[in-house]
Amino acid sequence: TDNGSAATGTNAATESAASGSVFKIGGIGPTTGGAAVYGLAVQHGAEIAVEEINAAGGINGYQVEFKFQDDEADAEKSVNAYNALKDWGAQIIDGSTTSGACIAVTDKTKEDNMFQITPSGSAVECVQYDNNFRVCFSNPNQGLASAQYIGENGLAEKIAVISAKYIGENKLASKVAVIYNSSDVYSSGIYEKFVKEAENQPFEVVAAEAFTADNKTDFSVQLQKAKDAGADMVFLPIYYQESALILTQAAAMGYAPKWFSCDGMDGILGGVDNFDVSLTEGVMLLTPFAADATDDLTQSFVTKYKEKYGETPNQFAADSYDAIYVIKAAIEKSGVTPDMSVSDIFDG
Repeated sequence: TDNGSAATGTNAATESAASGSVFKIGGIGPTTGGAAVYGLAVQHGAEIAVEEINAAGGINGYQVEFKFQDDEADAEKSVNAYNALKDWGAQIIDGSTTSGACIAVTDKTKEDNMFQITPSGSAVECVQYDNNFRVCFSNPNQGLASAQYIGENGLAEKIAVISAKYIGENKLASKVAVIYNSSDVYSSGIYEKFVKEAENQPFEVVAAEAFTADNKTDFSVQLQKAKDAGADMVFLPIYYQESALILTQAAAMGYAPKWFSCDGMDGILGGVDNFDVSLTEGVMLLTPFAADATDDLTQSFVTKYKEKYGETPNQFAADSYDAIYVIKAAIEKSGVTPDMSVSDIFDG
């Protein structure tokens, strides 16, 4: 079934597509299912970029057509989505959105020598071939940066009333627990690098508790072990759905550590039904995008996104927006044209 949707920005792009003189970019990600907040953001961020580019005259004078396919964050369905986009005539891929799905698609784009750039697939294997690129952090880099941040930045609870000397002597946490998804390449990749880097930092990992895709609703055991180990911070290199459950269950058991997470938590403020968002107060999040940044480019993007979709964009939307502009820059630099083959466009 074709669950895709297309955006051209102007009627000219549709007319150009019929004559074969338009660049056709395909996008892949979950627009249904539990990870839909990520895929929809990737789709919408790309659509805004395509509309801007077409309104400004296209790429080297050629309009752009964009079509997005739902993969439900499933590897097999992501490959099916890629094949559907190939049938449509896609020449470049923006995706897949999630790491596992993206890895599966890389084998196919490699076979076709198609340019693929993922806005958010952070596993190392998402860029395992020379035709694969990414916009976001890689998983090891997130684990490394998180451990370094926790170890190097003194942020004690009484920061507002104590001296700079106290801040220097008191680190963010002395005992850290990690709760991660061992069945997910994104989560386990960050966890492994985090624990390794933690050996170089002035805090101790006192508990490392895993869960799997088949057992991700009850975190009482993991939280109790973290609490019993005296963890004053819990690191969550996981997605926002499970993070919301963990925050809720920790509050119910009276456990109130500091929380530190990565970009997978982006979406927790608006993507979980019946979740008390006040529980996120004070949660630290490693993310490359802040919608409240004051620079002109960010504010222009955020304003357009809110006007078009009625919500604030997250970093998945921003990275996808950037991915389309990366594609534009590559085409402009290489001088490739829409009438070239997929392989020749990449080689160009």
